[in-house]
Amino acid sequence: MTRTRRYRSGILESENFPIEDILEHITQPGVTVWLDLCAPDADDLATISEKLDLHSLAVEDAGQERQRPKLDRYKSHLFVTAYAAAMEATTGQLETFEVAAFVTPNALITVRKSDQFDIGGVVARWDASPDLAKHGVSYLLHGLLDYVVDGYFAAAQILDDKIETLEDLLFDDSTVDLSVQRELFELRKSLVRLRRIVLPMREVVNSLMRRDLNILNEAMLPYYQDVYDHVLRAIEWTESMRDIVTTVLETNLTIQSNRLNVITKKVTSWAAIIAVPTAITGFYGQNIPYPGSGHLSGFYISTSFIVIASIGLYVLFRRRDWI
Repeated sequence: MTRTRRYRSGILESENFPIEDILEHITQPGVTVWLDLCAPDADDLATISEKLDLHSLAVEDAGQERQRPKLDRYKSHLFVTAYAAAMEATTGQLETFEVAAFVTPNALITVRKSDQFDIGGVVARWDASPDLAKHGVSYLLHGLLDYVVDGYFAAAQILDDKIETLEDLLFDDSTVDLSVQRELFELRKSLVRLRRIVLPMREVVNSLMRRDLNILNEAMLPYYQDVYDHVLRAIEWTESMRDIVTTVLETNLTIQSNRLNVITKKVTSWAAIIAVPTAITGFYGQNIPYPGSGHLSGFYISTSFIVIASIGLYVLFRRRDWI
């Protein structure tokens, strides 16, 4: 699965031309080429590497999964690795999709590790700003990074909403604690994964804006600065959510401890009330003579003690909110 595009002087000339024609196109003045490869094999990467003189280490990283978001600088090109993020709204699970990019002076080659990365969204981002196409590769790379970083905001928003929902459930007496804990840990796991791919992007975008790389067009630097600001906002958002999740976990444990104390207090109070008739009936059940033994008055006296003592303890515990 491949897609290609050719721009000449900022104007889209053709799409989906054969990969074999890339070398011919990029040697023409004013031409910028984009090539997208989806889950390529070693032969596909070797062919592109030979045509564009890509470094073997970068080609090796492009073929392997679970790379760290990074920017590697080589003599003839840059190599960028990033992750797009998508949050499942119902389950709260985070999905990440890896994408690698070779950045040459007049060609951008994207390598998607799976078709779950929506390259159509990146193309739509390019088509939404056709006036920037004249800036060549800087324009294409910006659209890719801007799409990826905006995905972090969408995932963070879903995470934030679910955390707020859990905060409300904490004080709901009808909520099962186990389900809240399970969902909290799932959200915490997703948040850790999101931070793991967001934090390195700060260094990636910051390094791209270095003027000594001589890859980015000067006019595109403000747009990259905007992407950098978005990355910082995403980092701050994830940091604040991490603190909130930690607070929610601690609050949940505190609420459970308080509920256990209340239950223990109520059980103890009822046990004290029940102990009164047990003690009295046990006394009057002795096998020795005592006042009232064998007479109806003894029954009335013991019953009166039971009722008066039980009611007295109940009123006392009720006033102290122990029952």
